Amino acid sequence: MTTKSLSIPLDFPFPSPKAHPLPTLHPKIQFPCKFPLFSLPQRIQFLRNQCPPKCQNHNDNNNPVPYTSQQEAHFTETQEAISQFLQEFGISAAESNSIALNSPKYAKMLFDSVKDLEEWTSWKSGGDGNEFATLGFKEKVAYMAKEKGDNGKVAFLESLGLSLSSSMNVARYLHGESLPNLIHKVKYMKEILFSDSDDKRLVGKYARCMMMNLSIPIDEDLQQTLSLFEKVEARRGGLDMLGSSEVTFRCLVESFPRILLLPLDLHLKPMVEFLESIGVPKEHMREIFLLFPPVIICDITGISRKVQALKKVWAFDKDFGKMLLKYPWILSTAIQKNYKEIVSFFHTEKVDKSSVDTAIRSWPHILGCSTSKLEVMVEQLAELGIRNKKLGQVISKSPQLLLRKPQEFLQVVLFLEDLGFDRETVGQVASRCPEIFAASIEKTLKKKIEFLDRIGVSKDHLPRVIKKYPELLVSDVNRTILPRMKYLKDVGLSKKDIAFMVRRFSPLLGYSIDEVLRPKYEFLVNTMKKPVEDVVGYPRYFSYSLEKKIMPRFWVLKGRNIECSLKDMLAKNDEEFAADFMGF
Repeated sequence: MTTKSLSIPLDFPFPSPKAHPLPTLHPKIQFPCKFPLFSLPQRIQFLRNQCPPKCQNHNDNNNPVPYTSQQEAHFTETQEAISQFLQEFGISAAESNSIALNSPKYAKMLFDSVKDLEEWTSWKSGGDGNEFATLGFKEKVAYMAKEKGDNGKVAFLESLGLSLSSSMNVARYLHGESLPNLIHKVKYMKEILFSDSDDKRLVGKYARCMMMNLSIPIDEDLQQTLSLFEKVEARRGGLDMLGSSEVTFRCLVESFPRILLLPLDLHLKPMVEFLESIGVPKEHMREIFLLFPPVIICDITGISRKVQALKKVWAFDKDFGKMLLKYPWILSTAIQKNYKEIVSFFHTEKVDKSSVDTAIRSWPHILGCSTSKLEVMVEQLAELGIRNKKLGQVISKSPQLLLRKPQEFLQVVLFLEDLGFDRETVGQVASRCPEIFAASIEKTLKKKIEFLDRIGVSKDHLPRVIKKYPELLVSDVNRTILPRMKYLKDVGLSKKDIAFMVRRFSPLLGYSIDEVLRPKYEFLVNTMKKPVEDVVGYPRYFSYSLEKKIMPRFWVLKGRNIECSLKDMLAKNDEEFAADFMGF
């Protein structure tokens, strides 16, 4: 027998590889690359007559025509042939079997191509297809797989979840990549991108937050990133699945096929090592790559230059990795350009650059916000008397306030006015605790008011209580307020006593138990020998320094054998205390 080159009546996306010789077939088998003597309608009618079960409802996914038992057997043989074909490239039997079983559309394409080839042979030989029929079915499948010219990469890409058309498109980029190297590279990337963790949905949450606060013209890198987010959002589960390999990896490869061309040892691994060197933990590397995939493709030297430039501008080093985790888009050209616009804007508002940088480090999403949008919130704060230096202090404490919607900010202002505050006091509260104006009225502020009412702080007392300690409105009830109340109860105070103390001195519930309440209580009852009820009448006792004020004054009084109340001992300034108790 001699080896003949076959002209197949199909259009293939790849040239035939020279590395794999064609199988030896019967010398009489010849196939033209097209139908030379028939028009297209004649060809379609001929194929319908030859294989009606296969051609009917070919594109009807809801009512597919089932394969015959012989066709099913051939389809199984097709998968076996694909597995054997893949093993020729040096991958294991287990891997080749897995790829063959998870690339059904690729298998069907080969199966249908072989059936079409057999039908063409039968028709060309006038119904006498015995010579072709003697060839093994697997041999025909292997030949068709080799003719595709992708060296098994289409099957592998489909097994990753890509559609057949996407697999064929992506495989074009990978013509020079060997299948074993590609498999190894994909395994490494999946390990980095989709580590076993319980916070997979958080990646999607971060993506939504970044998109929601983006209001500047974007560059190509951001455009491609947003395109990836849109593809994931269109899938079942939406952006919550951004951290899931099943959905995201195929979208990532479709959007950035070049990532599969990157050399593992010369690019991917060095990029991971570089990000680790600037403070990004390896277990959180995936947030950087999934939220801003262009980082994977970028040249390491270029990324390094950007990082060094940003460190110089923001004058900080060790926290850069943390900031990059919060907002990977800071490596975008558009974001870096907007940083200069933001600094210039706040300079005109007489806000110190250090305050701006502090705000950005804490809440870098500001970098995606246009100065025209920032200006609206700055004007709202100005109406409350917060300008210049005060404005810098406010955005340093609560930078997310700059991204608040104006109507939401005004709703908080009206909420406080309804509690009995005038506009000037609202401004004072905003300067002291701007976090209040970034909080939800329904989920946070109203619930805190209800809680204070339950513990004995009525609405009549609220303006005084909140004015002295506005942090109460944003303190965590379960982790901050209740533990302190429990401690005060444990030392012998009643709920009524605590409510009275809070009404008189609201910062009480903000003090640390271990650092403030316990040591001062123990000194009161153990050393000063005073009853705990004394602090009910003067809860401000807990505000004074134990080492610098309480202890020195107590020992002075004890040395002179003087008994006095906590208020008389602590409320006086140094001159008054010396005049009253030391004879000066």
